[in-house]
Amino acid sequence: MEIRLGKEVEQRLTESVQRYLSESFDEPVGDLKASLFLRFCVEEIGPAIYHQAIADAQAYLQERVADLENVCFVPEKPRRGAATVSRKVRR
Repeated sequence: MEIRLGKEVEQRLTESVQRYLSESFDEPVGDLKASLFLRFCVEEIGPAIYHQAIADAQAYLQERVADLENVCFVPEKPRRGAATVSRKVRR
C-alpha cells in the first residue's frame, strides 16, 4: 500500500524533520536529506500506523454500535387497559 502525501503536507513535514534534527541533534539537514528521511518514514512506518488507526477506529465503532440498544432504548409504557380489558360488543 502506498501512502501519498500532498505537496503542501510533504513540504510542511520536511520542514518539521529539519527542525527536529537541528534542535535534537544539532545536525543541520538540507531539504533533500530531510525529504528522503520523511519518505523512508512514510514507507516503512506509515503503514503500521495506518493499520493501527483503522483497527482503533473499527473497535471504537463496534463499541458504539454494540451500545446503541442501551442508548436508544426507551421502555414502552403500557396503554391503560389495552391488554387487560376486554369489551363485549352489543348488537
